Amino acid sequence: MPFLIKPVLTPGALARGPQPALPAADGLVLRPWRAEDAPAVHAAFQDPAMHQWHIRACDSEEEAAGWIAQWQASWTRESEAQWAVVDERTDELRGRVALRQILLGDGVAEVAYWTVARARGQGVAARAAAALSHWAFEEIGFHRLELFHATANEASCRVAAKAGFVLEGTKRSALLHQDGWHDMHFHARVRGD
Repeated sequence: MPFLIKPVLTPGALARGPQPALPAADGLVLRPWRAEDAPAVHAAFQDPAMHQWHIRACDSEEEAAGWIAQWQASWTRESEAQWAVVDERTDELRGRVALRQILLGDGVAEVAYWTVARARGQGVAARAAAALSHWAFEEIGFHRLELFHATANEASCRVAAKAGFVLEGTKRSALLHQDGWHDMHFHARVRGD
């Protein structure tokens, strides 16, 4: 049965070239993950705040290396696109930003992020999400980017707003964390916002 509309993006929209490094404001760069980032990823996940707002733990540098290998492979599959957020001068890890749940045909993806403890409160996540959104809309042609966070995570809500994501609603009891079910705020940006 033929579709009545053309896909927004076709296979190869991402993987036809290597994953790019993307400049972000105020000295940040989004770059593809490298195997040597494993110790920094492992260290980031030892922070109790990561355990509060994320549903995964990282028990070893080897496990972090496995994640990085998966993140690298997801670019080729066009299922996810993950970047390390680093200081442009020192290459020190400040966080991670990603497009997840990519639906090329619909032109939709989910933006996700985290920051290392020492980078919080400095606008790192907002600048990274804004830079990624600009690239996704203007360079690739996505139509809609969505962002979810626990309603209790007020800092993440501020990040979403600063990065231009409009609050569209609340998904009740939508994600199970260690401390129980969390309501999730649902934000989005649409190309042209």
